[in-house]
Amino acid sequence: MVEERLKRLERHIRLLEEFRSRYTAEAIRADEHLQWALRYGLFEASQMVIAIACHVVSARNLGSPSTYGECIDLLVKYGYLDASLGQQVQKMIGLRNILVHEYVRVDVNRLLGYLNRLDDFRAFLRAMEQHV
Repeated sequence: MVEERLKRLERHIRLLEEFRSRYTAEAIRADEHLQWALRYGLFEASQMVIAIACHVVSARNLGSPSTYGECIDLLVKYGYLDASLGQQVQKMIGLRNILVHEYVRVDVNRLLGYLNRLDDFRAFLRAMEQHV
């Protein structure tokens, strides 16, 4: 199950990398459809990160987290992620929460910032692959 999720995350990262290479920031800012695609792509990738993190916490009996953020805290505590990467993953969870719950209007520049931090998604993927 987690292996399938890791493959899906890899695919999402690759699609976001292709999106980044195909469209300029100016083109994305000017096109509502591209903004929607970027929001959805980042949502899917961040949701997959959450699913993987919580699965590993559960499968390894690392604790009983009550939030997604606590899943990441446990992965850091037990050495599955380093603290720096854990902080970046917490930000991914924050973005996912904004996208899902519409707490605030999503700023396209913030989305572009995440598009330029795909290495954080890939680092999470590699760290989890080491433990599966």
